[in-house]
Formats: sequence, structure tokens, C-alpha cells
Amino acid sequence: MKFLFGTIAFVLCINTFNFKTSAMSKTDVPLSSELVKDSVLRHVVLLKFKAQTSEEDIRIVQKSFVDLKSKIPQIVSLEWGVNNSPEGLDKGYTHCFFLTFNSTEDRDSYLPNPHHKAFGEVLEPVLEDVLVVDYWTH
Repeated sequence: MKFLFGTIAFVLCINTFNFKTSAMSKTDVPLSSELVKDSVLRHVVLLKFKAQTSEEDIRIVQKSFVDLKSKIPQIVSLEWGVNNSPEGLDKGYTHCFFLTFNSTEDRDSYLPNPHHKAFGEVLEPVLEDVLVVDYWTH
């Protein structure tokens, strides 16, 4: 009887080990060019303001950017925030805006949109630098 339970326990351990190692050998991370069902297009914008930019001017930029969500229907969601990382690796970029689109076409129609262009006119006088990254979620 001890031999039978020992054998069953051994087989279960081996099967568990095989399952874990086979699961680990398969990657859940798709290649960068692969789209995943239900993925969305993210548009990340990091802003660095000129040193002399006033807090009021920054508030105007923030509001103007956030208002794009109500003016451009292709924007599925928009969130933003001010950097608070303790790492000191921000390179002077203080504000992050994170937009979501359902398709490349939606993002591409956002870029030349008159409301987006008008926002650029508000931003341009106080902008030191901008960094934009777009990616499909996985």
C-alpha cells in the first residue's frame, strides 16, 4: 500500500513538474509585430516645458489636452498625470498624456484633426520638448 501511494505521489510530482516546465517553455509574450485579439492602440505623449513656463500656462495646456477627449470622438480614453518618480530618470519630462484608440485609422484621423492642431498652437509657445510613443497592447 505504501508503494502504491508513493508511486502515485511520484507520478503526480512528475506530471506537475512537466506541466510547469512545458508552460514555462511556451511564451505568452507575442512578437512586437503581432496583434492580439482585443488589443488597442496607445498613444503616449510626454511633455517637457520651458523653464520659464508659468503654472497657469501649464494648467491651460493640461486643460486643452484633456478637452480633446470631448472634441475628438476617435479618442476612446484619455488619462494624464504629472511625473512623481523618485528615480530621477525623467530627463525633464514632467507630464504624461495617455490616449487610447481602437484602430490605426482612428489615431491617424486624430493627428491632423483641427482640434488637435489648435491644441498644438496652445502648447507650442511653452514646449521645450515632446516624446511620443505609440504601441499596440498585448
